[in-house]
Amino acid sequence: MRELRFYNTLTRKKENFIPIDATRVRLYVCGPTVYDYAHIGNARPVIVFDILFRLLRHVYGNEHVIYARNITDVDDKINARAAYEYPELALNDAIRQLTQLTYTQFQQDTMALGCLPPTIEPRATDHLEEMRSLIERLLEKGHAYKAENHVLFSVSSIRNDPHYGSFAKRSLDEMRAGARVDVASYKREEMDFVLWKPSAEGEPGWTSPAGIPVLGRPGWHIECSAMSMAKLLAPYGGGLTCDDPTENVFDIHGGGLDLIFPHHENEIAQSCSAFGTERMANLWMHNGFLQVEGKKMSKSLSNFITIRSILESDFFEFNGVLTNEMKQNWAGLSARFSMLQTHYREPLNWTAQRLMQSSSELYRWYELLRCEKTEMEKKNEVIDDSLINALSDDLNTPKALTLLRKFYKRGNAVSLASGMNFFGLLRQEWVRDGKCPLFMRKTSLDEKFIDQRIAERLRLIHNKEWTAADTIRDKLAAEGIVLKDIKDPQTGERTTMWEIKRF
Repeated sequence: MRELRFYNTLTRKKENFIPIDATRVRLYVCGPTVYDYAHIGNARPVIVFDILFRLLRHVYGNEHVIYARNITDVDDKINARAAYEYPELALNDAIRQLTQLTYTQFQQDTMALGCLPPTIEPRATDHLEEMRSLIERLLEKGHAYKAENHVLFSVSSIRNDPHYGSFAKRSLDEMRAGARVDVASYKREEMDFVLWKPSAEGEPGWTSPAGIPVLGRPGWHIECSAMSMAKLLAPYGGGLTCDDPTENVFDIHGGGLDLIFPHHENEIAQSCSAFGTERMANLWMHNGFLQVEGKKMSKSLSNFITIRSILESDFFEFNGVLTNEMKQNWAGLSARFSMLQTHYREPLNWTAQRLMQSSSELYRWYELLRCEKTEMEKKNEVIDDSLINALSDDLNTPKALTLLRKFYKRGNAVSLASGMNFFGLLRQEWVRDGKCPLFMRKTSLDEKFIDQRIAERLRLIHNKEWTAADTIRDKLAAEGIVLKDIKDPQTGERTTMWEIKRF
């Protein structure tokens, strides 16, 4: 079995990855809160962990990797946005309208970015029973308490490793110093956090745990503990009915650096306290932050960029005959290519120039594949081992892309295509379709005229009138028309394809 090494946030070092069970490798990634369009900062973990998912599937087999990415569809931000967007509707109806619309948009965005769908996408509102059960277990074990119709996690109840703050490498004093001055009166200690809270009249609410008499809703952190339990533990012998702590640990938990504290710290506290485990997951992976043109992305700086705005922008010139879907898919793959050029743990500086450069380079790669498609059809597509070696070393995508550039420079279309496909950068239909509008560039020459000149050149070549044939080729090249001579696979005769040179 191939050796995989990844940086583990839990231990702050690179480690060999050994799955608990190689027939069911389990990965959980924190997904979106569906109240607004996803921004390019959200796109980064989606793309990073899609690459990890592809690598794990390659190593262990497609059927042996379970990737769960949750959808948070209950949250105070959702309530506020729904009331603002749909004031004419009752709040619960407005929330359903908003979350479904935003979820659908997120799905479309991630598809345009070239991402595979996760194995499972649990929604918070579908797992309220698991949340209540988990909260009641924490109450039974003395790790939670009720106060004013809330349920809170007691940080001081953690006596054994992992002690609270160890994941984020923060002491309690440091965390207290960073806590808000205005601490809720119902908290025993300022670092305690909410597991369940009461809903105000008109807000969405569900039956509360532990006999609390009013309707309520879960806190953010308990949602992920419950959903990872429901999808990655319970189906495989773990969960609240299991007394063996070793069955209540899964392989990999991922997310952005911004989630380390408090979200992931609190997830670990909840899950380890409920199950009596030392770890929630064996390997924790976090992608780095994203900036826009060297600055923090912020609406106040007017540099807040949604995935949708990238997909709908006109940063790359086409001839105007593309469908919106094709145009958006091209923009999505260009954005994906741009992001993968930075190692996932490094800060990523998003720039318009880099997006354009990535799009131009990707276009050149496609031009090579289209010119060599006949040759590619003769050979089986096998991923080059050097690419897998690069990704096996902590998802080193910059190194892997350097290898793809070497394939391009050597004209090795077969290896380039297999690598692009593995990276989610290849749409086969764009290569196969000789009339794909993406690659029908603008020219002042009429297509009929070009075809006539090509026919004349082939006649001259047949008659061995090389100089005259070269003159036609050179004149077309001066007009931006590139000719590619190939052998017809059926007849064996010389035939000529033409493309409009862009670069």
